[in-house]
Order: sequence, then C-alpha cells, then structure tokens
Amino acid sequence: MALIPPETQKIAEDIQSMRTRGAGRIARAAAKGLVIAAQESKARHVPSFLRDIAVAAQLLYETRPTAVSLPNALSYFYTRLLNRLEEAQGIDALREASVKIGEGFIEMSNNAVKTIGQIGSRLIQDGDIIFTYCNSATAFSVLKTAYSMGKEFSVFVPETRPKYQGHITATWLDEAGIPCSLITDNSIRYLIARSDKVFVGADAITANGAVVNKIGTSLVALAADEARLDFLVAAESYKFSPATMAGELVEIEERDISEVVSKEKLAEWKHVSVRNPAFDVTPPEYIDAIITERGVIPPQGAIAILYREFGWYSTEQAFPWNPYL
Repeated sequence: MALIPPETQKIAEDIQSMRTRGAGRIARAAAKGLVIAAQESKARHVPSFLRDIAVAAQLLYETRPTAVSLPNALSYFYTRLLNRLEEAQGIDALREASVKIGEGFIEMSNNAVKTIGQIGSRLIQDGDIIFTYCNSATAFSVLKTAYSMGKEFSVFVPETRPKYQGHITATWLDEAGIPCSLITDNSIRYLIARSDKVFVGADAITANGAVVNKIGTSLVALAADEARLDFLVAAESYKFSPATMAGELVEIEERDISEVVSKEKLAEWKHVSVRNPAFDVTPPEYIDAIITERGVIPPQGAIAILYREFGWYSTEQAFPWNPYL
C-alpha cells in the first residue's frame, strides 16, 4: 500500500483549506508535493514507485476541482515521468528525474508570471486608475512591473468576500509601494466607473475563451462593460482547460457554509439555507484580452493556446496517473 509523505499530505490540506490560494501557487505546490512523494517513496520496483506517485497525485487532484492549473500541473509531471521510463535506469534515476521535472515546472511557472508582468505592464499608462479583483499573482506581477518602470497609477481593490482575498492584494500593493484603495464589494459598480482599466487573474480558461475566476469576477466584467473599460485577464498557459475542448464543463466548487455564516447561527434559522460557490464564469464577450506568457491574445484565441500546449485532448492526457492507482 502506497504511503503518502506527511509533507505531501500537508500540502494537500493547505490547498483544500485555502491556506494555499491562487491557481499558480496551487500548481507549484502540487508539483512540490509530487517531488516530495518521489523523494520519500520506499518503492524498490518501478511499478510500485509509479503507484506511490499516482496515489499522491490523486490526493492532490481531489483538493480543488475548479483550479485547472492543479490537474494540468499533475498531468505535466506524470506524463513526463512516464516518458522517462525507458531512459531512466532503475528507481534512483527515476527519482532523480522526478525531482528535475517538478523543479522544472515550478521554474517554468515562476518565469511565466514574470513574463506576463512584463507584457501586461505595457498596457498601463501614467495616471491610470486600475481596478482589480481577488488575489492574483499574475495580475499583481503586471502592476508591480509597471510600477518598477516608473509608471504612476493607483488601484481599487475590492475586499472579495467571504475569504477577503482583496486584503492580501492590498497588502502586496502596500509592500510594493503602489497606492491603492481597499473598497467594499458592494461599491464595485460605483467605483469602477471612476477607473481606466481592469486587470484580473484566472483559475481556468475554457476553449471558447470564457474565464473561470473567483465568484464576483463576472459582476466586475459586467460593470466594466457598462463603463466601457478594457477587461484584461492575466493567466499562464497551463490555466487553460484542455478538457473543455472535448465539451466538458469546468466544475464550480461550493465551499463550506462556515465561510459565510456560523453553523450556530444557521441552526437558529428554520427556513434559511446557504450557498457558497467559490467561482463564476465570465463569458468571452466581456473579455478584451488575455495576457499569457506567449503574448496577448483575444479570448477567441484560447483554442489555439490549448492545441499548442496540449494537442488533442484525451482522458489519458488529463489523468495519466489513473492506470497506476
């Protein structure tokens, strides 16, 4: 029976509980979890080693169903591990290859964030008032890079309830020296009309260019459309969902009701239930451009990114570890 290392279990728990947030950080954490599983595996034979990694991959996969970066990171790792089977001589070589694959993904992810920051920063002008939402490392990279270039601008940051990810963004901006205003979520429509452009991140992008992101993003997009502002999405290519090429829908995660109201308060009510969806879908017609490490594309160009990165989609590509469970 495969044993999952405590560190990998802790990574999975942190993703599940949202102590590790953001699609990019989730993907990098998952890759690290598989590296640890490879390093700690006690397997003496290749099939047992592959099973150890597969069990860890499945545990990580089940933590957050909407963050497409997570299964894409796991697929990236396991597919390349299987490709190394012929050239790797024995368990030690395969373990070493696993470390290189995981560290390679993490480096690629971090470089993508930097590149997106450089590309997106060109879209910011002196005097701009930027509107953002939730907490996105890629969107922040755009703002930080523009500020480091000497551009002067300010940022509106909604709180983003119920988990208040906007507070994290405000902290990042403050530490970078970028002027910002933390605002209540119910003031979005009022204050977005006083902005110049919108930058957000993404948890997943579908084949038709729709963006799955923190609940409330679609409301920001609607308000931006009404105010005639550019709505710009900053996202790494591994956040594009290959499953949507085959017609599958991105699952929208429902979080625990305790994030919204205490269970004690709910017990006092007789006719009240609570819904807490974590994400919503912004249609491509409300998106002006998607900024990736490959360049700036219209939402209609999402399918081209998917073909380039993933080729023709198949279940085996999405879950290459399944046969080893």
